[in-house]
Amino acid sequence: MAENRQEELKKVRNIGIMAHIDAGKTTTTERILYYSGRSHNIGEVHEGAATMDWMEQEKERGITITSAATTVFWKGNKINIIDTPGHVDFTVEVERSLRVLDGSVALFCSVSGVEPQSETVWRQADKYKVPRIAFVNKMDRMGADFFEAVHTMKEKLHANAIPVQCPIGAESEFKGMVDLVRMKALYFHDETLGAKWDEADIPEDLVTKCREMRQHLLEELATIDEENESFMHKVLEDPDSLSEEEIHAAIRKGVCTNRFNPVLCGSAFKNKGVQQLLDAVVAWMPSPVDRGRIRATDLDTEEEIFLEPSDQEPLAALVFKIMTDPYVGRLSYMRIYSGMLTKGTALLNTTKGGEERVSRLLEMHANKREEKEEFHTGDIAACIGLKKATTGDTLCSPKRPVLLEKMEFPEPVISMAIEPKSKADREKLSVALSSLSMEDPTFRVSTNEETGQTIIAGMGELHLEILHDRMKREFGVESNVGKPEVAYKETITVPAGAQTKFVKQSGGRGQYAHVELEIRPNEKGKGNEVVSKIVGGVIPKEYIQPTIKGIEEGLTTGILAGYGLVDMVVEIVFGSFHEVDSSEMAFKICGSMALREAAKKAKPVILEPIMQVDVTTPESHMGDVIGDLNRRRGQIAGQESVKGSAHISAKVPLREMFGYSTVLRSTTSGRGTYVMSPSHFEQVPVKIQEEIVKKLG
Repeated sequence: MAENRQEELKKVRNIGIMAHIDAGKTTTTERILYYSGRSHNIGEVHEGAATMDWMEQEKERGITITSAATTVFWKGNKINIIDTPGHVDFTVEVERSLRVLDGSVALFCSVSGVEPQSETVWRQADKYKVPRIAFVNKMDRMGADFFEAVHTMKEKLHANAIPVQCPIGAESEFKGMVDLVRMKALYFHDETLGAKWDEADIPEDLVTKCREMRQHLLEELATIDEENESFMHKVLEDPDSLSEEEIHAAIRKGVCTNRFNPVLCGSAFKNKGVQQLLDAVVAWMPSPVDRGRIRATDLDTEEEIFLEPSDQEPLAALVFKIMTDPYVGRLSYMRIYSGMLTKGTALLNTTKGGEERVSRLLEMHANKREEKEEFHTGDIAACIGLKKATTGDTLCSPKRPVLLEKMEFPEPVISMAIEPKSKADREKLSVALSSLSMEDPTFRVSTNEETGQTIIAGMGELHLEILHDRMKREFGVESNVGKPEVAYKETITVPAGAQTKFVKQSGGRGQYAHVELEIRPNEKGKGNEVVSKIVGGVIPKEYIQPTIKGIEEGLTTGILAGYGLVDMVVEIVFGSFHEVDSSEMAFKICGSMALREAAKKAKPVILEPIMQVDVTTPESHMGDVIGDLNRRRGQIAGQESVKGSAHISAKVPLREMFGYSTVLRSTTSGRGTYVMSPSHFEQVPVKIQEEIVKKLG
C-alpha cells in the first residue's frame, strides 16, 4: 500500500501560475480547467466570468486579488494549481503561494517580454528555489516577438531560458508551433476551441531554424547532466539517435535542479498551446518526491531535521493562507509536507503553542468546495475548525513536534485612519478588521494612543481600497477613511547608553528595578535585536524576560513622532534588584523607560519608505516623465528604449507619489503606465523631518 501511495505521489504536481499584471494568468488557468474537464465552458476575464476570479472586486476590475486554488487531472496526474495575483499590492499572495509550491509556470507577454512585476515574482521564486517553466503568451497580438521575449528573460532575469518550441508565424498569422523534441509542427483547429490539432511536417522556411534551435537545446541539456555521458556522446556524435524519452528525462532533470527554464509559446485566449503546457507540467515539473526532504526544527531536541515526503511519516503541514468564507466561516489553507490529515484529528500548532482540532476538510475549486475525509502528503487542503492558526504557522502531529521554516512578509508602507459611520457599525468594524488582518499578514491594524484613532496600514492605495470595499460588502460595515498617510519609521544614528531606576514607595510593598542599557544602530534592514549581557545574577533570570518585553514594547513608539523604532541593537549590560520590592512588572516598566532615555541621546531620525517606480511611456514624453520624477525627489536608476516605448526605472519617496497616476496620464496623453513596489527605508531630509515632528507635536 505504502509503495502504491509513493507511486501516486510521484504523479502529483503542485504548481502556481505567476506573472506581471495582464500577462494572461487567469485566462491560461481557465483554459486548463476547460481542457482537463474541470469546467465545461471557458470563463473570460474581460466578461467578468472567470472561475478563478470569483470575488466581486476581481470581476469588476478584471484583476486577480486573492490566490485561488483548484485541482485538475491530466493524463493520470493530479495537478494542484494556484492562480496568483499580478498586481504588486498583493505580492504577499504570490509570496505565500510560492512558499508551498513545487514548481511554477511563469507567463510572459510576447509583446512586452519581462515586465517589472515579472522580475519581482521571479526573484520571489528564486528565494524559495522554485523550479520554473516559461510560457510566452499572447503570440497573436500586434508586435508579438517570441525571440525578443526569450532574450529579455536571459538579460533581465538571468534565467537559463531555452526554447523547446518554435512559433509558426506571429501576430494575426500565428498558427501553432514546432515541438523541438519531436520535430513536429502542431496546427490548432479553431472550431474545436483548440481541443484538437493536426501534426504535420515542419514548414520548409522553418526547417533550418528549428534544426539550429534543437541543436542548441540538446547542447544545453548535455551541460546540465554532466554525469550522463552517453547523452553527451550522442549530442556530439549523432543527435538524431536520441530518443524522446532521453530528451524529456534530461529536461526534467534540468528543471527539477533549477538549472534550466524551458520556454513554450502560445495564445491562451485563442486556445493555442495550453494542452502542450499541461503536458510539459506533467513531464518536467517535480513531484513532492522529487523536491525531496523538507527542512524543519525538532522542538524536543532543538536540532535541524529533514522530513520525508511520505504518508507513513507523522503529519507536518504549513498554513499558507487564511480566508473568511461567508458560508463555512474561517478556512485555513495548508500544504501537507508529510503524513496524512484526517477529519477530526487533533493537531499541535507549534508556532503559537497549543492544540487545534480539524472539524471539516474541503478540497477547493476557486470558491466552490468538496467535502473530503482525508488528505495525503503533497496535497493542498482547506480546513475548518482551526481557531488560532494564522499564515505561516506549522501544524503537526503531537507525536513529533516540529517547526517548518517561517514565512517573511514585507512591512506596510501606507496607512490611513478609519472610523465607523455609526455606533452600530463600531462592533462590526472591529470584527471585520480582525478577520481581514488574520487573512492578510501585510494588513496591520493599530490604535493611535494620543488621538484614539484606528489606523489601518497596507502595501499600497489599491490594497487598502480593496480591503475597505470588502468590509462594506462582506461584513456590512459602513466606514469613513482618512487620506492615505505614509507609514514612517524611526531609528538612531549614534551609540548611546542609559541607566534607569524605577522606584516607587507608596505604603505597603514598593516597586524597584534598575536597568542599564547600551544601544547602537544595526545594519540597514536588519531589524531590531534585543540581547541580555547580564552576568553574575545582578538581575535575576526571572526578570530578564520581562525587561526584554518592556524594551520590545518601547520599540513600537519612537522618540520624535511616535513611529516604530527599527534597525537597533539593544544590550542589557547591568542592573540591580531588591529582594522584596522587585517584580516582573517593575522590570518591564524600567526596560521601556531605559530604552526611551537611551534613544533620546542617540540622535534619532525619521525614515521614509522609498518605492521602486517603473514607468513605461512613449519615447516622445520621456523627458517630461523624467523631469517630473526628479521634482518628486526621485533618483533615476536606469532607462531604456524598446520599440518606440521608453522604460524608466527610479527610486522615489512614497510621500511624493500620491496622485501620481493622474499626473502621468495627463503628461503622456493617457498612454503612460507605471508599477510601484516598496524598495527600502531611507532617512528623510532635515526640513521634512521638522515638518513631520511639528505636525504631530
